[in-house]
Amino acid sequence: MNMAFPDRPKVALIAGPTASGKSALALMLAEKHRGTIINADSMQVYADLRVLTARPTEEEESRAPHRLFGHVDGAEAYSAARWAAEARAAVDEAHGQGRLPILVGGTGMYLRTLLEGIAPVPEIDPEIRAGVRAMPVAHAHAELARIDPQAGAKLSPTDSTRVARALEVVLSTGRPLSEWQAERHGGIGDAIELHALILVPDRAWLGERIHRRFGHMVHVAQREVAALLARTDIPDDAPVLRAIGVRELGMVLQGESDVAAAHEAGSLATRQYAKRQYTWFRRQPPAGWERTTETDTYVNHGKFETKLL
Repeated sequence: MNMAFPDRPKVALIAGPTASGKSALALMLAEKHRGTIINADSMQVYADLRVLTARPTEEEESRAPHRLFGHVDGAEAYSAARWAAEARAAVDEAHGQGRLPILVGGTGMYLRTLLEGIAPVPEIDPEIRAGVRAMPVAHAHAELARIDPQAGAKLSPTDSTRVARALEVVLSTGRPLSEWQAERHGGIGDAIELHALILVPDRAWLGERIHRRFGHMVHVAQREVAALLARTDIPDDAPVLRAIGVRELGMVLQGESDVAAAHEAGSLATRQYAKRQYTWFRRQPPAGWERTTETDTYVNHGKFETKLL
């Protein structure tokens, strides 16, 4: 999408499923247009996992300013709201330096929170939260379907995180989460000239790329996974432990599996994650956002310069 608002500062956005070529495109754009690359991937914020989350290398980071990559310790709780506040600051910093902010990542919830704002949900009663989080997900979903039928019908009975969130909100506030989300505020979408591009490459191409990339990761990421799992200060439910590959490589390190099995399991999990991202990016963003299957063309032939800017 290239909406002309000459009185508003420009922001570029490159989104899409994992391994689709977003980082390479963002770096090329940053080098040609004095850009600052701002991470919008929920796992690349963690300092503990550079390789396993495919964060930019140190050499790549030296070629253009990078923000919100690897700045969070694995023991910390992190949220879309905190990311959006930090991303707003990074966008303002780039504009203040006369640089082009380039948001890049595949976490749709982060991007939506930044652009549209955050729902003003009050603090959840700690006792209610603890009770909900202790429920088996099937029980929690059944209770959600009873008191918030719309959310119960929308959410998968196995989606423990979203089911728990929806249930704790309605129990604590007396209002469904959907009503709170309709009152979003604090987004930057109306204050910027957004140039958005979504990469949706051929799925067979992406599947092969994922398989090849994860094959590299299982060999070079074992040390960082070992260091992460050796920490005693990280809660069992810490989001960093849900990064694809942590469980698979952890089993290798404990002698419960081998590298070949970890490669196959991690590749499958990544493809399943990419499938969910495809669905989100095809349905959720505005229809006016540019979408392309021509990943290689955009990266190698500069096509993004006419489409994106």
